[in-house]
Amino acid sequence: MHLYLVHSTLCTMHSTRKNILDIISNGGRVRPRELYEKLDVKPRAIFKQLKSLLEDGLVEKVGIPPNVFYSPVQNRISTVNKIDAESTKIINDNFYLIDTNGNQVSGQSAFISWCEQRNLPVEKTAKEYVTSFNKFTSYKNKNGLIDGTSKIKNTFEKCYLDNLYYLDFYNIERFGKTKLGQMLLYAKQSQNRKLIKNLIIEIKPKIELLAKDFDAVCYIPPTISRGVQLMKELERELGLRIPVVEVTKIRGQISIAQKTLSRLEDRIKNAKASLVVENTRNLGKVLIIDDAVGSGASMNEVAKQIKERGMAKKVIGLAITGSFKGFDVINEV
Repeated sequence: MHLYLVHSTLCTMHSTRKNILDIISNGGRVRPRELYEKLDVKPRAIFKQLKSLLEDGLVEKVGIPPNVFYSPVQNRISTVNKIDAESTKIINDNFYLIDTNGNQVSGQSAFISWCEQRNLPVEKTAKEYVTSFNKFTSYKNKNGLIDGTSKIKNTFEKCYLDNLYYLDFYNIERFGKTKLGQMLLYAKQSQNRKLIKNLIIEIKPKIELLAKDFDAVCYIPPTISRGVQLMKELERELGLRIPVVEVTKIRGQISIAQKTLSRLEDRIKNAKASLVVENTRNLGKVLIIDDAVGSGASMNEVAKQIKERGMAKKVIGLAITGSFKGFDVINEV
């Protein structure tokens, strides 16, 4: 009896999936409500199958609630079947884009579209993506952090950071920005609270785990005034229960963003003139958090002031993203 019920359930799921695909294929753009009204199936079951169809690259999702539509993706079935299981899993878990229409797309469907736009063979490119992904993942330690200490120590004549880590590379060769790179860029550019919150949800567990070993935390202040500041939202959403080292950003008549300065010497001068550490008490071990490490000038200047004032003997830097080769200027964020 038990086996019969399992078989019956699987047949029902397969039938629902096929019926959904048929309706979308014939209807062009279809709302989820249209599907469960036509099929008389519970919304939860519909969305489960839609998620599966999205991951398999057979349909695509456009719009934002309440105006969300699902459309067929032509000539995908044979393409999807050519991608091996390992590649499918890695792509579904990690490939992410914000497309030209401002939609967040991810997984196999987004990857196939990315390949098609560039006239790349999907099967071959999927294997190359996995190779590249595994290469960059190998730089992460057991806590999922990338150690950039040697790079920053080779960049500055005097480095005041004891260690520097970042959660991911900003981009990887050939495939461009990583998931965190994409989310960070558009979160800052769009000042979209929902995207900022999604980014914070993505990175919060690792930051919380690392912060347990620290006596205080310090957030690098933004250069450009915005209605929604990512670093302020990050500080609020993290809510770390340790003291915060306050850093004031001194602005001139015209705000000069660090990202616009291409020379390391100019970045060092800018950081020295515009960043002031306020606290003076002894805090032991301090964690400095920034959104992206380009040159590392801001972090190094703050670490310098913390140490010269005798506030901490050990200062560690953590960035959401950093460069892979040296400290190339990440001039977009």
